Amino acid sequence: MTKIAISAILAAFLCLSVGIGAERLPNVVIIFTDDQGFADIGSNCAKGYKTPHLDRMAAEGRLFTQWYSAQAVCSASRAGLLTGCYPNRLGMHGALSPGSRHGIHPDETTLAEIFKSKDYATAAFGKWHLGDHEKFLPLQHGFDEYFGIPYSGDMWPQHPTSKNFPPLPLFEGNRRLRTVDERDQKMLTTWLTVKAVDFINRNRERPFFLYVPHPQPHVPLYVSDRFAGTTDRGLYGDVIAEIDWSVGEILNAITTNGLDENTLVIFTSDNGPWLSYGTHAGSAEPLREGKGTAWEGGVREPCLMRWPGTIPPGTVCEAPGMHIDLLPTLAGVIGADLPEKKIDGKDILPLITGAEGAKNPHDSYWFYYKQNELHAVLKDGWKLILPHSYRSLNGGKGGDGGIPVEYQNRKSGLELYYLPDDVSESNDLAAGNPEKVTELLEQAEAARVDLGDNLTKRKGAGTREPGQLTEEEAAALEKIHWPDGRKTPEKKK
Repeated sequence: MTKIAISAILAAFLCLSVGIGAERLPNVVIIFTDDQGFADIGSNCAKGYKTPHLDRMAAEGRLFTQWYSAQAVCSASRAGLLTGCYPNRLGMHGALSPGSRHGIHPDETTLAEIFKSKDYATAAFGKWHLGDHEKFLPLQHGFDEYFGIPYSGDMWPQHPTSKNFPPLPLFEGNRRLRTVDERDQKMLTTWLTVKAVDFINRNRERPFFLYVPHPQPHVPLYVSDRFAGTTDRGLYGDVIAEIDWSVGEILNAITTNGLDENTLVIFTSDNGPWLSYGTHAGSAEPLREGKGTAWEGGVREPCLMRWPGTIPPGTVCEAPGMHIDLLPTLAGVIGADLPEKKIDGKDILPLITGAEGAKNPHDSYWFYYKQNELHAVLKDGWKLILPHSYRSLNGGKGGDGGIPVEYQNRKSGLELYYLPDDVSESNDLAAGNPEKVTELLEQAEAARVDLGDNLTKRKGAGTREPGQLTEEEAAALEKIHWPDGRKTPEKKK
């Protein structure tokens, strides 16, 4: 049985409500950065650098001010984006280490497979991070082409907090090209951009899905000589300036090929900034905390969408949306069937196109972290924080020069915030709103029944297992990573 039941109606004869021409289905480009904070784009008041091409996206499209990651960490966030599921439904937690024995399950349906069901050309250029064994790589999950790295750049010897991790490999398709050196790292944003533009040029006559998950601005930071020293924000600002240039090159390729009105471009990030790195980290101001937390600074992401003729230009959407909503929304746009297995996202096309009276269709959003711990739920602007431990700088500064400082471990209580009036989550309203607390606790209970919650020792009825390596596969991968024997990685700060 195939993952997707192919529709009996040919896409060429679909007449979609958003005005897509019958002659061709729309292209979709998702640009997905790594650890870029909410405040790290011009439209959200970036400081120390400019983002003219992202500003162009906002002027010609729509800015989303309450767009969420499915989880505030690398692998889990990517799983949510590509499958339309909360990552813990799929057994995907945290950030996968090199040589991990598990990854995205082959039976899960990805966005690329949704598009392949409609005969799209598909490509992924950038950081994958859903398993580095061949069975987990993009070509086995609906992508025709892949070029990039399989996990984060801090998992290799030259990074100060992970000296015993194996070297970072560069992949093309399923083939390991070589180990990435410092020059490669400096050029990676450029190479990914060249690949993306070439893919657009080669596929201008057929519908395509292009996924560009940039490894930057995740530490260690690298920038090409062309952009080094060009901003007032140091290396971090230079990196964002180069990413902005990359966005401009992709937009220009779309325009040059006459594809503007037939191409949806989405720009967002996987999670909030890694604040312990200080000068090498972004900003989530005025949001609370950052990466690795369920506070707004960890899960609320910069987000822009551009689709001339379909998305109204220069508009703002203040209603919430989440990465998991993209798969069902895009499946609806191209007339593709949804996955047979349960997903969590919902079609939010009316929000994206600015339809009058459009509302978010979810009862609530659920925010998990660590090993399946439920930390918060969001409903109608009200956010309930559940008692849990979280990391914080507690008002202190992060590190300098790529060296992080240690977080403090803090504990939350049962806290309630109304985000439209308190985006910084500074005014706990739980004591004065017991009925609202009870209402959101009911949503938390629904999450625990379905997905479980290790904090309350609950096992969910709706979770699935990730893909697993056999002993033989794990041994072969181990030998690739550690040919002289495995070393114990140093603990990350």
